[in-house]
Amino acid sequence: MACAVTLTRAQTAPGMDTGETVSPAVDLVLGASACCLACVFTNPLEVVKTRLQLQGELQAPGTHPRPYRGFVSSVAAVARADGLWGLQKGLAAGLLYQGLMNGVRFYCYSRACQAGLTQQPGGTVAAGAMAGALGAFVGSPAYLVKTQLQAQTVAAVAVGHQHQHQGVLGALETIWRQQGLLGLWRGVGAAVPRVTVGSAAQLATFTSAKAWVQERQWFLEDSWLVPLAGGMISSIAVVAVMTPFDVVSTRLYNQPVDGAGRGQLYRGLADCLVKICQQEGPLALYKGLGLAYLRLGPHTILSMFFWDELRKLTRGQHQGT
Repeated sequence: MACAVTLTRAQTAPGMDTGETVSPAVDLVLGASACCLACVFTNPLEVVKTRLQLQGELQAPGTHPRPYRGFVSSVAAVARADGLWGLQKGLAAGLLYQGLMNGVRFYCYSRACQAGLTQQPGGTVAAGAMAGALGAFVGSPAYLVKTQLQAQTVAAVAVGHQHQHQGVLGALETIWRQQGLLGLWRGVGAAVPRVTVGSAAQLATFTSAKAWVQERQWFLEDSWLVPLAGGMISSIAVVAVMTPFDVVSTRLYNQPVDGAGRGQLYRGLADCLVKICQQEGPLALYKGLGLAYLRLGPHTILSMFFWDELRKLTRGQHQGT
């Protein structure tokens, strides 16, 4: 990810453009907008991924029904049960989450660049991790609602707990009324490490991958193919480190709660990890891996591509005034 201050070529970190004039506040808007655009395209994959990650929850392999089997059949199962629009379940909550989480994430990362943190050894990874953690905390209520809405379906293909919310506002109201303010942040203990490792991997590898592609001069320096290729490489690292945390987050966000707002299946991140490994096997932490890549891969590619192109347009307009 590029910094928002003007730097000479000698001062720039790997993959950083020179002559930057984009401020952290503008990066907030552009980053949030880019990730929301990507979300529109990838939300159907997120719906299917959520169902796969909840399928067979705390049951031994081979002892439970499998209404979702692979990408094509799972998409068909969702479409049959919920209609084509069912593939966009939780879209409003997803957009809210992307806007909040990535707005904070890109703003904080841009601030870290401006302060020179990314010029230090390991600074890019540290800045990406810290920015991701803050973004995950702010966006956690929206992710909670998104997960629960995406899990909701008819009984024949239902997996995981069914919360029966009526839209985003209805879900927020229900959670607030039944569990209080803290209930809106239930599961945040898994969300923060999930986005921390994902953000660190995404921002660090995108910067390096983009620089690597530029050095080989496969494309013109300002070509849209440069960030696209960088995003494709970055997505591999993101999926590898993020999927186990993604599975745990889905489980913690979707589990039922008791009258005191405590989870009835898991006490937290560590308890969830242990129970999944003991009852479903360690490979269960990579449930929906193919869908995770099909979703996280394009989302990483599209969001970083949109962000990079929006920044070019913004800098061009600024320089033309």
